[in-house]
Amino acid sequence: MNMSRVNFSGWSQMAGAAWGKSLQVFSLTIAVVGMWLFSSIMTTPAAHAYPFWAQENYANPREATGRIVCANCHLAAKPVEIEVPQAVLPNDVFAAKVSIPYDHSVQEVWADGSKGELAVGAVLVLPEGFKLADVEDLSEDMLEEVGDFYYYITPYSEEQENILLAGPIPGEQFEELVFPVKAPDPATDSSVHYGKYSIHLGGNRGRGQVYPTGDKSNNTSYNASTAGTITDIVDSGFGFDVTITAEDGTEVVDSIPPGPELIVAVGDVVAKDQVITTDPNVGGFGQKDTEIVLQSANRIRGLLAFFGAVVIAQIFLVLKKKQIEKVQLAEMNF
Repeated sequence: MNMSRVNFSGWSQMAGAAWGKSLQVFSLTIAVVGMWLFSSIMTTPAAHAYPFWAQENYANPREATGRIVCANCHLAAKPVEIEVPQAVLPNDVFAAKVSIPYDHSVQEVWADGSKGELAVGAVLVLPEGFKLADVEDLSEDMLEEVGDFYYYITPYSEEQENILLAGPIPGEQFEELVFPVKAPDPATDSSVHYGKYSIHLGGNRGRGQVYPTGDKSNNTSYNASTAGTITDIVDSGFGFDVTITAEDGTEVVDSIPPGPELIVAVGDVVAKDQVITTDPNVGGFGQKDTEIVLQSANRIRGLLAFFGAVVIAQIFLVLKKKQIEKVQLAEMNF
């Protein structure tokens, strides 16, 4: 009887210990899943940053005027470069190299007023029929050249596979973006023809100065909304509230978000629309157009055959000339 009690007691202790460990594992699992969900929820808005906002709100990112819609929010003009082959054959896989240069020593203002590295993004508008090459179509050299950037590229939509998006991604890591592109084959796609086509690039570094809603972001300068004298400046903890008193005694409060720095002080007289902050923007958006030729292999063969015929004809002409000269020389000696 005593042994039974001892065994039962030991079994109870072992079961309690196992149950305790199970609770610990379960709690840890819940904590990890909770942290993952929280992180996903908190970072979801970043996925809708440029250039994806255009993807969700414009059927085509390139307007009829030729301007890419990213320029609506990224007002500062900066250069971009693109390099593509002069001509490609059907089903060729080639690299479209995009360069988005900027000064890596500068930092941009983020939404909360803190500073950090710039991100980059690009919109590549290819001709109809051209699309992102599959991984299986890439050679080892191109795979190495493209690297991890391949997994940041997405088509604009299921119907517009010829428009490619990338970003926002860290500019420190991806200042040059290599898009692997596959050319179409007119033999299998009746909508595609041989000839010269245009390629349009939009490239950006840094945040925009205007939100898609039309409101200013904290990555731009702010102006006085009315003329008058600055009578009060209050640090709201999330920027500044600047009180401007007009001549008739009316007070207007301009709220300045964190990021821009005030260049005015209490007692200063300002005019309407006068700039009262610095401009923290260090980024910008640029566009570049280039051309590519979808060349027929038969045309190249025909051209080579023509060149060969010309060379042979020239050789025969030279030989004929030499023969005539010999005949003339023999007649003179005779």
